[in-house]
Amino acid sequence: MNSQIVKLLSVASKKTRLIIGLMSGTSLDGLDVALCLMAYADEGTRVKVLAFETHEYEEDLKTQIKQIFAKEEGSFKQLTLLNAKIGQLHGELVLKSLKKWNITPEEVDAIASHGQTVFHYPKRLHDQEDFSNATLQIGDADHIANTTGIITISDFRQKHIAAGGEGAPLAVYGDCLLFSSDEENRILLNIGGIANFTFLPKLAGEKEEVMSKMLVTDTGPGNTLIDAAMQKYFNQPYDKNGEVAASGKVIPGLLEALEAHPFFKEKAPKSTGQEQFNWEYIENVIRGMYPPSEGVPEGRGWNHLSSEVVPPPESPSKGGHVPNNRYQDIVTTLTHLTAETIANQIQNLNTEATVYVSGGGAHNTTLMDLLKESLPNFEFKKIDVLGISADAKEAVLFAVLANQTLAGSPIKIADLPAVNFGKISLPK
Repeated sequence: MNSQIVKLLSVASKKTRLIIGLMSGTSLDGLDVALCLMAYADEGTRVKVLAFETHEYEEDLKTQIKQIFAKEEGSFKQLTLLNAKIGQLHGELVLKSLKKWNITPEEVDAIASHGQTVFHYPKRLHDQEDFSNATLQIGDADHIANTTGIITISDFRQKHIAAGGEGAPLAVYGDCLLFSSDEENRILLNIGGIANFTFLPKLAGEKEEVMSKMLVTDTGPGNTLIDAAMQKYFNQPYDKNGEVAASGKVIPGLLEALEAHPFFKEKAPKSTGQEQFNWEYIENVIRGMYPPSEGVPEGRGWNHLSSEVVPPPESPSKGGHVPNNRYQDIVTTLTHLTAETIANQIQNLNTEATVYVSGGGAHNTTLMDLLKESLPNFEFKKIDVLGISADAKEAVLFAVLANQTLAGSPIKIADLPAVNFGKISLPK
């Protein structure tokens, strides 16, 4: 028998496994690396995060990814090159973390690699009869396995799609195993580039009935639009602590126009990405509200959303003039958009629950204050109180899915596909 298959069987037979979870989200800020000690599988799954760190991407790599990310048209050459490059890079970053933690690759049983999403296209968006739901993550796992010498499980979203799902969000499978409670309803809210949550009803009553009430859904933009505005207007990667949002005022007409996006009217569960919520979306909405006026130079000011950080000129608009210095107001409005669309979807549950928050948005004080104001009957806590840090949660959840593939069985939740996730890449 192939020695690598023998090794795989040995790993799958263990009572405990050391698995590294890798996650690079739609914010494109870097790679999260979580070293997890996994015990058991199925309902007995237990995890201890032994170490965690984030490796920030260099600006040049971010630029290269943005050239193909969430774009309907792009370079096949760039896509092909980045698939190999990111896989190689992720392998090197794993080795860098292991050296820092004084762990040898031989001690690690498996790597769970989410990859870098470049396009997410469920059927309800493309509406083409001959095509199914589709999504694409790059960062070839064979490169990771070859670089590290560690068995690598990857491409988790494809199995979900093959079984009839949309490929996202997948958090519910790990959330169900790790965070279900006998004592309270829980909402696991993750505010990354896109916001999503898992609703876990308390484990009272028949198992099948409880499982049928579980829900996982995207709610719409999390940090992605806020980050886009910060990069465009303030040359900053994100709104630290929500300070810019706190300094501005909501533009009611803009908020109303943004909330008119058809995604927000769709019934959950649903998924989305930067294919729908991106800078072009903001730009088109603002241009529709404030058409170019005479005397305003092309490509300048409010009307054309100059890339320069200059005060926009006053210009005619519906209901009056656009005041100067409204860049802060745009960030404030986008922050309210994220808060209101999350809150609306949670309110649709028609139940009480404790909300456990993770992702970069958990650090945005203004955003969190808005959520608490919109949902006064819900208690908010960081996911950290459940034993996993807010920043590490997504990487940990993919380690959980890999562990389930190695040693568990498919999990049946509501109407979601019951599958074992991922493709297995052997080191040799």
